[in-house]
Amino acid sequence: MPVKAVGWARSFPVSEGVKAGRDWARTHLDMLGWTQRAPDTADDVLLAVSELITNAHVHAHSDAHVVLVWDGKCLRVSVGDSSAQLPAPRSPDPERTSGRGMALIEALADDWEAHTKPDGKTVTAAFSFALPDCPD
Repeated sequence: MPVKAVGWARSFPVSEGVKAGRDWARTHLDMLGWTQRAPDTADDVLLAVSELITNAHVHAHSDAHVVLVWDGKCLRVSVGDSSAQLPAPRSPDPERTSGRGMALIEALADDWEAHTKPDGKTVTAAFSFALPDCPD
């Protein structure tokens, strides 16, 4: 039976920082061939990972629980945290240095969604494309 999807999961505590999450995601994008064959999309994914982990750390004051799932056509980046408050893109305020994270996610990802769960929320960004030699 062929494999339908592959995934990885890891938690990143507030003390570990965003860079560890970005490096971890880059390792998996390298394994999938994205950084070589789709470098612009890989960069978009890495920026999304950074933003979503930052949101978990800064706004939820929580560890970030990251899951990457690749099904051959779509990579889903899900980040869970302990806050039930759902994110929403907001208009950037030129007086503030933050508040643009979800607008970036909306611009970079093909789609995104957020939903609450009993112990917080999960935000998922989807990046769709098929690498030329990926089987369906």
